Amino acid sequence: MSSKTKQLYGERRNGASHGDVFTSPVVVSFMLDLLEYLPEKDLSAISVLEPSCGEGIFLLEIQRRLVKSSKIYGFDPVEVFTKNIFACEIDSDKLDRCIKQLQSYMPSFKPQNLNNEDFLFSSWNVKFDIVIGNPPYVRYENIDPLKRDLYKKEFTTFHYRADLYVLFFEHSLRFLSENGKHCFICSDRWLKNEYGKKLRALISDRFNMEYLIDAERIKAFKDAVLAYPAISLITNTRNKYRIKTATISELEELLNPIEYVEKRYSEHYNWCEIFLNSNTEGLLGIEEQGFSIGIGVATGADRIFISESFPDIIEKDLLLPLISARDLSGNDLRWQGRYVLNPYDADGHLINLDEYPGARDYLIKYRQDIENRHIVRHNRTWYALIDKIKPGLRYLPKILLPDISCNSVIFVDSGNFYPAHNIYYISGKSVQWLELLAAILMSSFVQCQMSEISNKMHGGMPRWQSQSLRKLRIPDLSEISIETREMLIDAYHGKDIGAINFLVDGIMSQLKERRLSRKKGKVRQLSIYDI
Repeated sequence: MSSKTKQLYGERRNGASHGDVFTSPVVVSFMLDLLEYLPEKDLSAISVLEPSCGEGIFLLEIQRRLVKSSKIYGFDPVEVFTKNIFACEIDSDKLDRCIKQLQSYMPSFKPQNLNNEDFLFSSWNVKFDIVIGNPPYVRYENIDPLKRDLYKKEFTTFHYRADLYVLFFEHSLRFLSENGKHCFICSDRWLKNEYGKKLRALISDRFNMEYLIDAERIKAFKDAVLAYPAISLITNTRNKYRIKTATISELEELLNPIEYVEKRYSEHYNWCEIFLNSNTEGLLGIEEQGFSIGIGVATGADRIFISESFPDIIEKDLLLPLISARDLSGNDLRWQGRYVLNPYDADGHLINLDEYPGARDYLIKYRQDIENRHIVRHNRTWYALIDKIKPGLRYLPKILLPDISCNSVIFVDSGNFYPAHNIYYISGKSVQWLELLAAILMSSFVQCQMSEISNKMHGGMPRWQSQSLRKLRIPDLSEISIETREMLIDAYHGKDIGAINFLVDGIMSQLKERRLSRKKGKVRQLSIYDI
Protein backbone atom coordinates (compact mmCIF):
# COMPACT_ATOMS: atom_id res chain seq x y z
CA MET A 1 0.00 0.00 0.00
CA SER A 2 1.38 3.39 -0.99
CA SER A 3 2.50 5.56 1.90
CA LYS A 4 1.32 8.58 -0.08
CA THR A 5 -2.31 7.51 0.14
CA LYS A 6 -1.99 6.96 3.87
CA GLN A 7 -0.64 10.50 4.21
CA LEU A 8 -3.59 11.83 2.22
CA TYR A 9 -6.45 9.94 3.85
CA GLY A 10 -5.05 8.34 6.99
CA GLU A 11 -4.62 4.71 7.94
CA ARG A 12 -7.27 2.08 8.67
CA ARG A 13 -6.94 -0.42 11.50
CA ASN A 14 -5.75 -3.15 9.12
CA GLY A 15 -2.87 -0.96 7.96
CA ALA A 16 -4.50 0.00 4.67
CA SER A 17 -5.41 3.52 3.73
CA HIS A 18 -8.79 5.19 4.18
CA GLY A 19 -10.19 5.49 0.69
CA ASP A 20 -8.67 2.25 -0.61
CA VAL A 21 -11.22 -0.49 -1.26
CA PHE A 22 -10.33 -2.46 -4.39
CA THR A 23 -13.07 -3.83 -6.62
CA SER A 24 -13.43 -7.47 -7.60
CA PRO A 25 -12.80 -8.05 -11.36
CA VAL A 26 -16.15 -9.87 -11.58
CA VAL A 27 -17.93 -6.74 -10.36
CA VAL A 28 -15.97 -4.56 -12.79
CA SER A 29 -17.03 -6.75 -15.71
CA PHE A 30 -20.67 -6.71 -14.58
CA MET A 31 -20.72 -2.91 -14.29
CA LEU A 32 -19.37 -2.50 -17.82
CA ASP A 33 -22.01 -4.95 -19.06
CA LEU A 34 -24.66 -2.91 -17.27
CA LEU A 35 -23.38 0.18 -19.08
CA GLU A 36 -23.53 -1.76 -22.36
CA TYR A 37 -19.82 -1.16 -22.93
CA LEU A 38 -19.54 -4.50 -24.70
CA PRO A 39 -16.71 -5.76 -26.96
CA GLU A 40 -19.15 -6.88 -29.63
CA LYS A 41 -20.25 -3.24 -30.06
CA ASP A 42 -18.37 -0.43 -31.83
CA LEU A 43 -16.68 1.32 -28.90
CA SER A 44 -14.61 3.73 -30.97
CA ALA A 45 -16.74 6.82 -30.25
CA ILE A 46 -17.59 6.24 -26.56
CA SER A 47 -15.81 8.49 -24.05
CA VAL A 48 -15.19 7.16 -20.53
CA LEU A 49 -14.16 8.80 -17.25
CA GLU A 50 -12.78 6.91 -14.23
CA PRO A 51 -12.54 9.45 -11.36
CA SER A 52 -10.28 7.43 -9.05
CA CYS A 53 -8.51 4.78 -11.09
CA GLY A 54 -6.09 3.42 -8.50
CA GLU A 55 -3.94 0.73 -10.09
CA GLY A 56 -6.30 0.41 -13.03
CA ILE A 57 -8.77 -2.43 -12.40
CA PHE A 58 -11.50 -0.65 -14.42
CA LEU A 59 -9.15 0.73 -17.09
CA LEU A 60 -7.59 -2.65 -17.78
CA GLU A 61 -10.99 -4.21 -18.48
CA ILE A 62 -11.96 -1.23 -20.64
CA GLN A 63 -8.72 -1.65 -22.56
CA ARG A 64 -9.34 -5.35 -23.09
CA ARG A 65 -12.85 -4.74 -24.40
CA LEU A 66 -11.70 -1.91 -26.63
CA VAL A 67 -9.07 -4.11 -28.28
CA LYS A 68 -11.65 -6.82 -28.96
CA SER A 69 -14.04 -4.27 -30.42
CA SER A 70 -11.27 -2.87 -32.68
CA LYS A 71 -10.73 -6.28 -34.26
CA ILE A 72 -14.40 -6.38 -35.28
CA TYR A 73 -14.83 -2.75 -36.39
CA GLY A 74 -11.33 -1.98 -37.69
CA PHE A 75 -10.24 1.03 -35.65
CA ASP A 76 -6.91 1.74 -33.94
CA PRO A 77 -7.40 0.78 -30.25
CA VAL A 78 -4.34 2.74 -29.09
CA GLU A 79 -5.56 5.94 -30.71
CA VAL A 80 -9.09 5.48 -29.35
CA PHE A 81 -7.93 4.61 -25.84
CA THR A 82 -5.59 7.62 -25.78
CA LYS A 83 -8.29 9.97 -27.08
CA ASN A 84 -11.45 8.71 -25.32
CA ILE A 85 -10.41 7.24 -21.97
CA PHE A 86 -9.85 9.71 -19.12
CA ALA A 87 -8.92 9.09 -15.49
CA CYS A 88 -7.68 10.72 -12.31
CA GLU A 89 -5.65 9.31 -9.45
CA ILE A 90 -4.40 11.32 -6.49
CA ASP A 91 -1.65 8.81 -5.60
CA SER A 92 1.22 9.04 -8.12
CA ASP A 93 2.61 5.61 -7.17
CA LYS A 94 -0.67 3.91 -7.96
CA LEU A 95 -1.02 5.81 -11.22
CA ASP A 96 2.49 4.75 -12.27
CA ARG A 97 1.57 1.10 -11.63
CA CYS A 98 -1.67 1.57 -13.56
CA ILE A 99 0.15 3.03 -16.59
CA LYS A 100 2.75 0.25 -16.57
CA GLN A 101 0.01 -2.37 -16.62
CA LEU A 102 -1.79 -0.62 -19.48
CA GLN A 103 1.43 -0.28 -21.48
CA SER A 104 2.34 -3.93 -20.95
CA TYR A 105 -0.73 -4.79 -23.04
CA MET A 106 -0.61 -1.70 -25.28
CA PRO A 107 3.08 -0.63 -25.44
CA SER A 108 2.58 2.46 -27.64
CA PHE A 109 -0.15 3.93 -25.41
CA LYS A 110 0.57 7.50 -24.23
CA PRO A 111 -1.25 8.36 -20.96
CA GLN A 112 -2.07 11.94 -21.90
CA ASN A 113 -5.53 11.83 -20.29
CA LEU A 114 -4.55 9.95 -17.14
CA ASN A 115 -3.94 12.69 -14.59
CA ASN A 116 -2.19 12.62 -11.24
CA GLU A 117 -4.52 14.97 -9.34
CA ASP A 118 -7.36 15.22 -6.85
CA PHE A 119 -10.40 14.56 -9.02
CA LEU A 120 -12.52 16.85 -6.87
CA PHE A 121 -10.40 19.80 -8.04
CA SER A 122 -10.22 18.64 -11.66
CA SER A 123 -11.76 20.43 -14.60
CA TRP A 124 -12.57 18.95 -18.01
CA ASN A 125 -13.55 20.57 -21.29
CA VAL A 126 -15.41 17.47 -22.44
CA LYS A 127 -18.52 15.58 -21.45
CA PHE A 128 -18.41 11.82 -21.02
CA ASP A 129 -20.73 9.13 -22.29
CA ILE A 130 -19.78 6.86 -19.39
CA VAL A 131 -18.56 7.49 -15.86
CA ILE A 132 -17.56 4.36 -13.97
CA GLY A 133 -15.68 3.55 -10.81
CA ASN A 134 -15.38 2.86 -7.12
CA PRO A 135 -14.89 6.26 -5.41
CA PRO A 136 -12.74 6.51 -2.29
CA TYR A 137 -14.45 6.03 1.08
CA VAL A 138 -13.21 8.64 3.55
CA ARG A 139 -15.33 9.57 6.54
CA TYR A 140 -15.94 13.20 7.37
CA GLU A 141 -13.61 13.18 10.38
CA ASN A 142 -10.75 11.79 8.26
CA ILE A 143 -10.97 14.51 5.61
CA ASP A 144 -8.32 17.20 6.04
CA PRO A 145 -10.04 20.21 7.69
CA LEU A 146 -8.56 22.63 5.15
CA LYS A 147 -9.91 20.56 2.28
CA ARG A 148 -13.25 20.25 4.04
CA ASP A 149 -13.61 24.03 3.94
CA LEU A 150 -12.79 24.10 0.23
CA TYR A 151 -15.16 21.24 -0.52
CA LYS A 152 -18.03 22.96 1.31
CA LYS A 153 -17.65 26.00 -0.94
CA GLU A 154 -17.51 23.90 -4.10
CA PHE A 155 -20.05 21.13 -3.56
CA THR A 156 -23.73 21.60 -2.77
CA THR A 157 -24.04 17.98 -1.62
CA PHE A 158 -21.39 18.33 1.11
CA HIS A 159 -24.04 18.19 3.79
CA TYR A 160 -23.86 17.31 7.47
CA ARG A 161 -21.00 14.78 7.96
CA ALA A 162 -20.79 13.55 4.39
CA ASP A 163 -18.32 10.89 3.30
CA LEU A 164 -15.91 11.92 0.54
CA TYR A 165 -17.57 9.58 -1.96
CA VAL A 166 -20.68 11.84 -1.98
CA LEU A 167 -18.58 14.58 -3.58
CA PHE A 168 -17.31 12.13 -6.18
CA PHE A 169 -20.91 11.52 -7.19
CA GLU A 170 -21.64 15.22 -7.57
CA HIS A 171 -18.45 16.16 -9.43
CA SER A 172 -18.56 13.22 -11.84
CA LEU A 173 -22.23 13.82 -12.63
CA ARG A 174 -21.27 17.35 -13.74
CA PHE A 175 -19.35 15.84 -16.67
CA LEU A 176 -21.99 13.38 -17.81
CA SER A 177 -23.10 13.95 -21.41
CA GLU A 178 -26.74 14.08 -22.45
CA ASN A 179 -28.05 10.50 -22.26
CA GLY A 180 -24.76 9.56 -20.57
CA LYS A 181 -24.56 6.77 -17.99
CA HIS A 182 -22.99 6.86 -14.54
CA CYS A 183 -22.20 3.62 -12.69
CA PHE A 184 -20.55 3.47 -9.27
CA ILE A 185 -20.10 0.65 -6.82
CA CYS A 186 -20.17 2.36 -3.49
CA SER A 187 -21.43 2.23 0.06
CA ASP A 188 -25.23 2.55 0.12
CA ARG A 189 -25.21 4.78 3.24
CA TRP A 190 -25.93 7.90 1.17
CA LEU A 191 -29.33 6.44 0.30
CA LYS A 192 -30.52 6.57 3.92
CA ASN A 193 -28.21 8.74 6.00
CA GLU A 194 -28.82 12.41 6.65
CA TYR A 195 -25.56 13.27 4.91
CA GLY A 196 -26.88 11.85 1.63
CA LYS A 197 -30.00 14.02 1.63
CA LYS A 198 -28.74 16.66 -0.82
CA LEU A 199 -27.21 14.08 -3.16
CA ARG A 200 -30.55 12.26 -3.28
CA ALA A 201 -32.28 15.55 -4.09
CA LEU A 202 -29.75 16.37 -6.82
CA ILE A 203 -30.26 13.03 -8.54
CA SER A 204 -34.02 13.22 -8.17
CA ASP A 205 -34.17 16.72 -9.68
CA ARG A 206 -31.68 16.45 -12.52
CA PHE A 207 -31.00 12.81 -13.32
CA ASN A 208 -32.68 9.41 -13.42
CA MET A 209 -31.82 6.48 -11.17
CA GLU A 210 -32.29 3.45 -13.40
CA TYR A 211 -30.79 0.55 -11.45
CA LEU A 212 -29.98 0.00 -7.79
CA ILE A 213 -28.40 -3.34 -6.97
CA ASP A 214 -27.77 -4.38 -3.37
CA ALA A 215 -24.40 -6.16 -3.32
CA GLU A 216 -23.97 -6.37 0.46
CA ARG A 217 -24.12 -10.16 0.55
CA ILE A 218 -21.34 -10.75 -1.98
CA LYS A 219 -17.61 -10.16 -1.75
CA ALA A 220 -17.63 -7.15 -4.04
CA PHE A 221 -14.19 -5.96 -2.93
CA LYS A 222 -10.84 -7.69 -2.73
CA ASP A 223 -10.50 -6.83 0.97
CA ALA A 224 -13.01 -7.74 3.67
CA VAL A 225 -14.56 -4.38 4.56
CA LEU A 226 -17.83 -3.19 6.10
CA ALA A 227 -18.75 -1.11 3.09
CA TYR A 228 -22.40 -2.12 2.52
CA PRO A 229 -21.92 -1.93 -1.25
CA ALA A 230 -24.53 -1.15 -3.87
CA ILE A 231 -24.22 -0.72 -7.62
CA SER A 232 -26.10 2.28 -8.97
CA LEU A 233 -26.76 3.24 -12.57
CA ILE A 234 -27.73 6.90 -13.04
CA THR A 235 -28.61 8.29 -16.46
CA ASN A 236 -28.65 11.87 -17.71
CA THR A 237 -32.06 11.63 -19.32
CA ARG A 238 -35.16 13.77 -19.05
CA ASN A 239 -37.50 10.80 -19.03
CA LYS A 240 -38.09 9.46 -15.52
CA TYR A 241 -38.19 5.69 -15.27
CA ARG A 242 -39.02 3.56 -12.31
CA ILE A 243 -36.01 2.17 -10.48
CA LYS A 244 -35.22 -1.48 -11.00
CA THR A 245 -33.90 -2.99 -7.77
CA ALA A 246 -32.27 -6.31 -7.02
CA THR A 247 -30.33 -8.07 -4.30
CA ILE A 248 -27.38 -10.15 -5.47
CA SER A 249 -26.62 -12.98 -3.07
CA GLU A 250 -23.63 -14.64 -4.74
CA LEU A 251 -20.75 -13.20 -6.71
CA GLU A 252 -21.17 -15.89 -9.35
CA GLU A 253 -24.56 -14.44 -10.31
CA LEU A 254 -22.72 -11.52 -11.87
CA LEU A 255 -21.01 -13.86 -14.31
CA ASN A 256 -24.32 -14.48 -16.05
CA PRO A 257 -25.61 -12.24 -18.86
CA ILE A 258 -27.29 -9.07 -17.69
CA GLU A 259 -30.65 -10.47 -18.81
CA TYR A 260 -30.34 -13.15 -16.11
CA VAL A 261 -29.80 -10.56 -13.41
CA GLU A 262 -32.67 -8.46 -14.70
CA LYS A 263 -34.99 -11.37 -14.08
CA ARG A 264 -34.07 -11.12 -10.44
CA TYR A 265 -35.16 -7.50 -10.08
CA SER A 266 -37.85 -7.75 -7.45
CA GLU A 267 -39.66 -4.45 -7.84
CA HIS A 268 -39.74 -1.25 -9.85
CA TYR A 269 -39.92 1.82 -7.67
CA ASN A 270 -40.13 5.55 -8.12
CA TRP A 271 -37.04 7.29 -6.73
CA CYS A 272 -39.06 9.90 -4.82
CA GLU A 273 -41.38 7.25 -3.40
CA ILE A 274 -38.49 5.36 -1.86
CA PHE A 275 -36.19 8.08 -0.61
CA LEU A 276 -38.02 11.37 -0.39
CA ASN A 277 -41.60 10.75 0.68
CA SER A 278 -43.34 8.76 3.40
CA ASN A 279 -46.86 8.59 4.70
CA THR A 280 -46.84 9.18 8.44
CA GLU A 281 -50.23 10.81 8.92
CA GLY A 282 -51.48 10.34 12.46
CA LEU A 283 -48.06 9.40 13.86
CA LEU A 284 -45.52 11.43 15.86
CA GLY A 285 -41.78 11.47 16.29
CA ILE A 286 -40.20 10.38 19.55
CA GLU A 287 -38.96 13.86 20.47
CA GLU A 288 -42.36 15.37 19.66
CA GLN A 289 -43.69 13.38 22.61
CA GLY A 290 -41.40 14.92 25.22
CA PHE A 291 -38.46 12.51 25.01
CA SER A 292 -34.82 13.38 24.28
CA ILE A 293 -32.40 11.39 22.11
CA GLY A 294 -28.67 11.36 22.78
CA ILE A 295 -25.47 9.36 22.50
CA GLY A 296 -23.03 8.31 25.19
CA VAL A 297 -19.61 9.76 25.94
CA ALA A 298 -16.65 9.49 23.57
CA THR A 299 -13.32 9.82 25.36
CA GLY A 300 -10.85 9.60 22.48
CA ALA A 301 -8.83 7.07 24.48
CA ASP A 302 -11.12 4.42 25.99
CA ARG A 303 -8.28 2.16 27.10
CA ILE A 304 -7.06 4.98 29.37
CA PHE A 305 -10.29 6.60 30.56
CA ILE A 306 -12.33 3.39 31.03
CA SER A 307 -11.37 0.55 33.36
CA GLU A 308 -12.62 -1.97 35.91
CA SER A 309 -9.71 -1.19 38.27
CA PHE A 310 -10.42 2.50 38.86
CA PRO A 311 -12.11 2.09 42.30
CA ASP A 312 -8.75 0.92 43.70
CA ILE A 313 -6.68 3.83 42.42
CA ILE A 314 -8.85 6.85 41.62
CA GLU A 315 -11.05 9.07 43.78
CA LYS A 316 -14.64 7.84 43.95
CA ASP A 317 -16.05 11.29 43.13
CA LEU A 318 -14.61 11.04 39.61
CA LEU A 319 -15.99 7.62 38.71
CA LEU A 320 -19.20 6.78 36.90
CA PRO A 321 -20.34 3.21 36.20
CA LEU A 322 -20.25 2.92 32.40
CA ILE A 323 -22.68 0.86 30.33
CA SER A 324 -21.56 -0.13 26.83
CA ALA A 325 -22.79 -2.38 24.04
CA ARG A 326 -20.77 -5.28 25.40
CA ASP A 327 -22.90 -5.18 28.57
CA LEU A 328 -26.13 -5.58 26.55
CA SER A 329 -26.03 -8.89 24.75
CA GLY A 330 -28.08 -12.05 24.59
CA ASN A 331 -31.22 -10.13 25.61
CA ASP A 332 -29.74 -9.51 29.06
CA LEU A 333 -28.11 -6.57 30.80
CA ARG A 334 -24.92 -7.76 32.49
CA TRP A 335 -22.74 -4.89 33.69
CA GLN A 336 -19.09 -5.88 33.60
CA GLY A 337 -17.94 -3.45 36.27
CA ARG A 338 -16.23 -0.83 34.10
CA TYR A 339 -16.04 2.83 35.08
CA VAL A 340 -15.31 6.00 33.16
CA LEU A 341 -12.95 8.56 34.69
CA ASN A 342 -14.84 11.87 34.67
CA PRO A 343 -12.46 14.88 34.63
CA TYR A 344 -15.30 17.44 34.84
CA ASP A 345 -17.05 18.99 37.80
CA ALA A 346 -20.82 19.42 38.16
CA ASP A 347 -20.70 22.68 36.17
CA GLY A 348 -18.90 21.08 33.24
CA HIS A 349 -15.48 22.58 33.97
CA LEU A 350 -12.30 20.51 34.01
CA ILE A 351 -11.16 19.62 37.50
CA ASN A 352 -7.88 20.75 39.04
CA LEU A 353 -5.84 17.54 38.99
CA ASP A 354 -3.83 18.64 42.03
CA GLU A 355 -7.00 18.23 44.10
CA TYR A 356 -7.25 14.58 43.00
CA PRO A 357 -3.81 12.97 43.42
CA GLY A 358 -5.02 9.50 42.44
CA ALA A 359 -6.41 10.68 39.13
CA ARG A 360 -3.44 13.02 38.62
CA ASP A 361 -0.84 10.29 39.05
CA TYR A 362 -2.76 7.89 36.84
CA LEU A 363 -3.30 10.35 33.99
CA ILE A 364 0.27 11.68 34.07
CA LYS A 365 1.46 8.10 33.53
CA TYR A 366 -0.38 8.10 30.18
CA ARG A 367 0.07 11.78 29.36
CA GLN A 368 1.97 11.24 26.09
CA ASP A 369 -0.73 8.93 24.71
CA ILE A 370 -3.49 11.26 25.87
CA GLU A 371 -1.84 14.26 24.24
CA ASN A 372 -1.58 12.41 20.92
CA ARG A 373 -5.37 12.48 20.56
CA HIS A 374 -6.82 14.57 17.77
CA ILE A 375 -8.78 16.90 20.09
CA VAL A 376 -5.65 17.82 22.07
CA ARG A 377 -3.91 18.90 18.89
CA HIS A 378 -6.80 21.36 18.41
CA ASN A 379 -6.07 23.43 21.54
CA ARG A 380 -7.99 21.37 24.09
CA THR A 381 -6.64 20.77 27.59
CA TRP A 382 -4.64 17.57 27.50
CA TYR A 383 -6.92 15.49 29.76
CA ALA A 384 -10.24 16.71 28.32
CA LEU A 385 -12.56 14.16 26.73
CA ILE A 386 -14.08 14.43 23.25
CA ASP A 387 -17.48 14.87 24.92
CA LYS A 388 -18.15 16.60 28.21
CA ILE A 389 -19.71 14.35 30.80
CA LYS A 390 -22.98 15.41 32.40
CA PRO A 391 -22.97 13.51 35.71
CA GLY A 392 -26.72 13.91 36.15
CA LEU A 393 -27.33 11.74 33.09
CA ARG A 394 -26.32 8.70 35.09
CA TYR A 395 -29.30 9.12 37.41
CA LEU A 396 -31.91 9.74 34.71
CA PRO A 397 -34.15 6.85 33.63
CA LYS A 398 -33.28 6.07 30.02
CA ILE A 399 -33.72 3.57 27.22
CA LEU A 400 -30.37 2.09 26.16
CA LEU A 401 -29.92 1.28 22.48
CA PRO A 402 -26.62 -0.25 21.34
CA ASP A 403 -25.55 1.10 17.96
CA ILE A 404 -25.13 -2.46 16.68
CA SER A 405 -27.29 -5.06 18.38
CA CYS A 406 -28.86 -8.42 17.59
CA ASN A 407 -31.12 -8.26 20.66
CA SER A 408 -34.89 -8.46 20.39
CA VAL A 409 -35.18 -6.84 23.85
CA ILE A 410 -34.69 -3.15 24.51
CA PHE A 411 -33.29 -2.21 27.91
CA VAL A 412 -34.48 0.52 30.28
CA ASP A 413 -32.00 1.77 32.88
CA SER A 414 -33.76 3.23 35.92
CA GLY A 415 -30.77 5.51 36.65
CA ASN A 416 -27.73 3.38 37.41
CA PHE A 417 -25.31 3.87 34.52
CA TYR A 418 -23.63 6.38 32.26
CA PRO A 419 -23.80 5.39 28.55
CA ALA A 420 -20.67 4.84 26.44
CA HIS A 421 -20.22 6.20 22.91
CA ASN A 422 -21.65 3.03 21.31
CA ILE A 423 -24.96 3.50 23.16
CA TYR A 424 -27.79 5.77 22.02
CA TYR A 425 -30.24 6.68 24.75
CA ILE A 426 -33.74 8.08 25.11
CA SER A 427 -34.61 10.01 28.27
CA GLY A 428 -37.01 12.68 29.46
CA LYS A 429 -39.83 10.86 31.24
CA SER A 430 -40.49 8.31 33.98
CA VAL A 431 -39.46 4.66 33.89
CA GLN A 432 -43.05 3.64 33.09
CA TRP A 433 -43.26 5.92 30.04
CA LEU A 434 -39.87 4.69 28.88
CA GLU A 435 -40.96 1.06 29.26
CA LEU A 436 -44.06 1.84 27.19
CA LEU A 437 -41.89 3.43 24.49
CA ALA A 438 -39.45 0.51 24.66
CA ALA A 439 -42.32 -1.90 24.02
CA ILE A 440 -43.35 0.11 20.93
CA LEU A 441 -39.72 0.11 19.73
CA MET A 442 -39.61 -3.70 20.07
CA SER A 443 -42.65 -4.11 17.81
CA SER A 444 -42.60 -5.31 14.22
CA PHE A 445 -44.21 -1.97 13.29
CA VAL A 446 -41.05 -0.11 14.32
CA GLN A 447 -38.67 -2.80 13.11
CA CYS A 448 -40.19 -2.54 9.63
CA GLN A 449 -39.56 1.20 9.67
CA MET A 450 -36.01 0.66 10.85
CA SER A 451 -35.31 -1.77 8.02
CA GLU A 452 -36.16 1.01 5.56
CA ILE A 453 -34.65 4.11 7.18
CA SER A 454 -31.60 2.87 9.08
CA ASN A 455 -28.19 1.58 8.21
CA LYS A 456 -27.83 -2.17 8.50
CA MET A 457 -25.04 -4.27 9.83
CA HIS A 458 -24.01 -7.46 8.04
CA GLY A 459 -26.79 -10.01 8.46
CA GLY A 460 -29.40 -7.35 7.79
CA MET A 461 -29.95 -6.15 11.38
CA PRO A 462 -30.77 -2.42 11.58
CA ARG A 463 -28.56 -0.09 13.58
CA TRP A 464 -29.94 2.22 16.26
CA GLN A 465 -28.66 5.70 15.49
CA SER A 466 -29.94 9.15 16.40
CA GLN A 467 -30.73 10.07 12.80
CA SER A 468 -32.92 6.98 12.33
CA LEU A 469 -34.53 7.34 15.76
CA ARG A 470 -35.57 10.86 14.81
CA LYS A 471 -37.17 9.60 11.60
CA LEU A 472 -39.32 7.00 13.37
CA ARG A 473 -43.05 7.67 13.57
CA ILE A 474 -45.10 6.03 16.30
CA PRO A 475 -48.56 6.47 17.83
CA ASP A 476 -49.10 9.30 20.30
CA LEU A 477 -48.45 7.47 23.58
CA SER A 478 -50.69 9.85 25.53
CA GLU A 479 -53.68 8.80 23.42
CA ILE A 480 -53.26 5.10 24.18
CA SER A 481 -55.70 4.04 26.88
CA ILE A 482 -54.42 3.27 30.38
CA GLU A 483 -55.48 -0.37 30.01
CA THR A 484 -53.51 -0.82 26.78
CA ARG A 485 -50.48 0.96 28.22
CA GLU A 486 -50.45 -1.40 31.19
CA MET A 487 -50.73 -4.43 28.92
CA LEU A 488 -47.85 -3.19 26.77
CA ILE A 489 -45.68 -2.61 29.83
CA ASP A 490 -46.55 -6.10 31.14
CA ALA A 491 -45.60 -7.56 27.75
CA TYR A 492 -42.36 -5.58 27.88
CA HIS A 493 -41.45 -7.03 31.30
CA GLY A 494 -42.30 -10.53 30.03
CA LYS A 495 -40.24 -10.02 26.85
CA ASP A 496 -43.36 -11.15 25.00
CA ILE A 497 -42.82 -9.87 21.45
CA GLY A 498 -45.95 -11.63 20.21
CA ALA A 499 -48.17 -9.80 22.70
CA ILE A 500 -46.47 -6.49 21.89
CA ASN A 501 -47.09 -6.98 18.15
CA PHE A 502 -50.73 -7.90 18.77
CA LEU A 503 -51.30 -4.76 20.84
CA VAL A 504 -49.43 -2.42 18.51
CA ASP A 505 -51.14 -3.85 15.43
CA GLY A 506 -54.47 -3.24 17.13
CA ILE A 507 -53.51 0.35 17.93
CA MET A 508 -52.50 0.97 14.33
CA SER A 509 -55.70 -0.55 12.99
CA GLN A 510 -57.66 1.94 15.11
CA LEU A 511 -55.82 5.03 13.88
CA LYS A 512 -58.06 5.31 10.84
CA GLU A 513 -61.16 5.02 13.00
CA ARG A 514 -59.77 7.65 15.36
CA ARG A 515 -59.29 10.10 12.49
CA LEU A 516 -62.88 9.56 11.42
CA SER A 517 -64.07 10.03 15.00
CA ARG A 518 -62.17 13.32 15.24
CA LYS A 519 -63.86 14.59 12.11
CA LYS A 520 -67.18 13.90 13.80
CA GLY A 521 -66.03 15.63 16.99
CA LYS A 522 -65.66 12.43 18.99
CA VAL A 523 -62.15 11.66 20.20
CA ARG A 524 -61.50 8.24 21.73
CA GLN A 525 -58.36 6.83 23.23
CA LEU A 526 -56.76 3.88 21.50
CA SER A 527 -57.78 0.87 23.58
CA ILE A 528 -57.26 -2.87 23.58
CA TYR A 529 -61.04 -3.19 23.77
CA ASP A 530 -61.33 -1.62 20.31
CA ILE A 531 -59.23 -4.37 18.72
